[in-house]
Amino acid sequence: MLYKLFSIAKNTFTEAIRQPVYTIIIVAAAFLFFMSPSLTMYSMDDDNKMLRELALSTLFLAGLFIATFSASTAITEEIETKTILTTLSKPVPRYIFILGKFFGVAGAVVLAHYVLTIVMIMTIRHGVLSTASDTHDPTIIVSAAISAILILAITAFLNYSYDWKFTSTAVIIASIFATIIIVFLMFIDREWKFNPAENKLNLIDIYASILLLIALFVLTAAALMFSTRFNVLVTLNCCIGLFLLGLISDYVFGRLAHANLWAKIGKIIVPSLQVFWISDAIYEQTFSITAGYIASCGIYGLIYSAAFILIAIALFERRQVG
Repeated sequence: MLYKLFSIAKNTFTEAIRQPVYTIIIVAAAFLFFMSPSLTMYSMDDDNKMLRELALSTLFLAGLFIATFSASTAITEEIETKTILTTLSKPVPRYIFILGKFFGVAGAVVLAHYVLTIVMIMTIRHGVLSTASDTHDPTIIVSAAISAILILAITAFLNYSYDWKFTSTAVIIASIFATIIIVFLMFIDREWKFNPAENKLNLIDIYASILLLIALFVLTAAALMFSTRFNVLVTLNCCIGLFLLGLISDYVFGRLAHANLWAKIGKIIVPSLQVFWISDAIYEQTFSITAGYIASCGIYGLIYSAAFILIAIALFERRQVG
C-alpha cells in the first residue's frame, strides 16, 4: 500500500512540475521580486519593511496559484482523459489515490516555495535604494546573473542532448543553484569579503516562509477537496474565495462569534490565514516569532489540512469516474 501511495505521489509531483503554468508562476514571481525594490522606494514609512511585506505577499500568492492549478489538474485532467480508470483498476483504494495526489502536489508546492523563498531573501538582503548614496549589492546581482545564465545553459544542454523536459529540469536545477547561492551569501558580504556577521540575513524571513508554507498546505488540501467535484476554473475561484475569507476570518467571524451562532460556525469552518501572516512582527519591534508559535500554527494547519483531505476522500468515494 505504501508503494502505491509513493508511486501516485511521485507521478503527481512529476506531472505538476512539468506543467508550463508551474514554471510561468515561478518566473513571474521571481520577476516581481526583482521589481520590488523599485516599487517600494517611495513609501512614506520604512521602505525595507514595505519591501519585506510585498515580498511575502508575492510568495504567498505564487504558492496559492501553484497549489490551486496543480491540485485541480491532478484530479480533473485524469478524470477527463479517463487515465484515472487505469490507476483505480490496479486496484488502488480511493483514499490512497487522494493521499498520493495531496503529497505529490504538496511536494511541488514545497519545491517552488523553496526556490522563491531564496529569491525573496536575496531581494530583502539587497534592500531598497532609498537615498542617492545607497548602492546596489554586487554579490546579489552577480550571483543571480551567473546562476540564471548557468541554469538556462545547463537546461538547454540537457533538453537538446537527452530530451529532458525543459521546464521541470529548469526548476530542479534552479533549486540546486538557489541552495548554493544562499550558502554563499551566508558567509560573503557586499564587499566580497568573508564576513558572516554582516550577511544581513534575517531569521524572521525564514520563520515567515515556514508559516506561509503551512498555510499553503491548508490551501492545497482545500484545492484538492474542491477539485474532486469541480473543474479547474471553479476550483480556482473557490480557493481564491477561501484565501480572501481566511485573511479576514477574525474580522468577519471572530468578533461576532460570542453572540451569533452563524459566526461561531463560520469561525470553525473557515481557517484563519491571518495567524500565518506576520505583519505585526514586521512593523512592531515588540512582537517576535517563537518556535512555540510556529509549532502551534503547524498543529492548527495540520488539523485543517487533515479535515479537508478527509472531506475530499468522502466526496471522491461517491464520484463517478467511468
